[in-house]
Amino acid sequence: MSHPHPELSTPAPLAVGGLRIIPLGGLGEVGRNMTVFEYDDRLLIVDCGVLFPEDHHPGVDLILPDFEPIRDRLDKVEALVLTHGHEDHIGATPYLLRERGDIPLVGSELTLALLDSKLREHRLKETVHHVVEEGETITFGPFVLEFIAVNHSIPDALAVVIRTGAGVVLHTGDFKMDQLPLDGRITDLNEFARLGDEGVDLFMTDSTNAEVPGFTTSEKDIGPVLDRVFAKSSQRIIVACFASHIHRVQQVLDAAVAHNRKVAYVGRSMVRNMAIAKELGYLHVPAGVLVDAKELADLPVDRQVLVSTGSQGEPLSALSRIAQRTHSFVHLEQGDTVVLASSLIPGNENAVYRVINGLSRWGANIVHKGNALVHVSGHASAGELLYCYNIVKPRNVLPIHGEIRHMRANAELAIATGVPRDRVVMAEDGVVVDLVDGVATIAGKVECGYVFVDGSAIGDVTESKLKDRRILSEEGFISVIVVVDSVTGKVSGGPEIHARGFAEDDSTFDAIKKPIMDALARAAAEGGADSYQMQQIVRRVVGRWVNKTHRRRPMIIPVVIEA
Repeated sequence: MSHPHPELSTPAPLAVGGLRIIPLGGLGEVGRNMTVFEYDDRLLIVDCGVLFPEDHHPGVDLILPDFEPIRDRLDKVEALVLTHGHEDHIGATPYLLRERGDIPLVGSELTLALLDSKLREHRLKETVHHVVEEGETITFGPFVLEFIAVNHSIPDALAVVIRTGAGVVLHTGDFKMDQLPLDGRITDLNEFARLGDEGVDLFMTDSTNAEVPGFTTSEKDIGPVLDRVFAKSSQRIIVACFASHIHRVQQVLDAAVAHNRKVAYVGRSMVRNMAIAKELGYLHVPAGVLVDAKELADLPVDRQVLVSTGSQGEPLSALSRIAQRTHSFVHLEQGDTVVLASSLIPGNENAVYRVINGLSRWGANIVHKGNALVHVSGHASAGELLYCYNIVKPRNVLPIHGEIRHMRANAELAIATGVPRDRVVMAEDGVVVDLVDGVATIAGKVECGYVFVDGSAIGDVTESKLKDRRILSEEGFISVIVVVDSVTGKVSGGPEIHARGFAEDDSTFDAIKKPIMDALARAAAEGGADSYQMQQIVRRVVGRWVNKTHRRRPMIIPVVIEA
């Protein structure tokens, strides 16, 4: 198995006739999926998604792939292929189109419809769209693309076959092998097998569930569980799920009809996405079941169902505001039932448990994946991946979509089915893989970091600034103001010390004032200390004292004023 190495150098020029694969996101994390393919000096991009921030990203709204490695070659991009409509695969597209607005977009009907609403939000002009279906073939420059139906937790997902002179690549996107999907659209294993017989030179496959043994549970198994939840509840029911989980919303609508309840959507993205799904025929809404959220409040509580965003504990989501009792018209009562019908994305645990505790405080009954089958994964488990390796029979494998542990587990599955260990490539974001003469190898590494979106600012927040924010949020800060005589260098005012998030009582710092003055007096006596050097002296004296007496490392902001 070939591994990435931190000391990898900048890759040499691509060999004539070779295909270069440059992952800019999604390898080593669950989200931010984006892969660039280079052949004959032309580029093809597959997916362009976002990663949602965790607790250690204070103030950050979204995390984007780093476009820098291809920024000066955007004019060579033939197309952007989007495998499905989840945010971690399409969410960064508006930011890419700000840099080159005429990149052709390729995807299924639902995927491009969901993207269109996003582009309108960003006030971007509509670019060229190519709506494709499974079984279709389309050519962009030297790339011949074929599309295969795959099953996922959103309808209309596609795997993509990329044909070039270097060979055949099969990129699964996110997929599973649900044999009883709600929409009847199964993963086309017959097409996978046909490609296997023809010969797949590189298999890039979803790793998210590679550590989970067996097969992923069918979506249909959730229906009876929801039905029992509805039957047991005598008050309002709130179901929280992803705003893109059309299948889950369909099951809620069906359960509501069976139990004579009305349904309202809460959350802007939920309202928008379900309207698109209904319009395109992916969501069947029985007559009379759907009402406006404010109308729902006029009905008896035993006839109310709310479908809400916020299953990941997002602070500004509808569910979080309901839990905090700050929602404008949804007021939780004791005995209400809240169903968290989604997975728990790694990193969101604390936020979700905060919301669960908030809901529980008001007496709600909480139903979640831990105590009932109200969610199943959208990703293939180990048994499904083994099946795919056996029918695709790939010559080379590049695990994608997952954290390092997921990709490593996926690699071991490939090896177990007979793929030679040296033909399984373990890469991470920025690690360049070349397919030359039928062999995939690591060719080097490009600089590829996180790009943070903070309000309207894109890329202005650096890791250094985030570190400062983490210190402020966890350790607090101390400001120290000292006035120094510009002639003698002696302290003529202060030190005046204030703190936030550390010790709100300023008298706490009385003990450190004399040491600060003594240190500055020594510096003045030695001569030559400018205001910057005096600031550093103050920072060191206060820092040592705080660390010794309080075992804390707050941010220290010294201000030396020469008067």
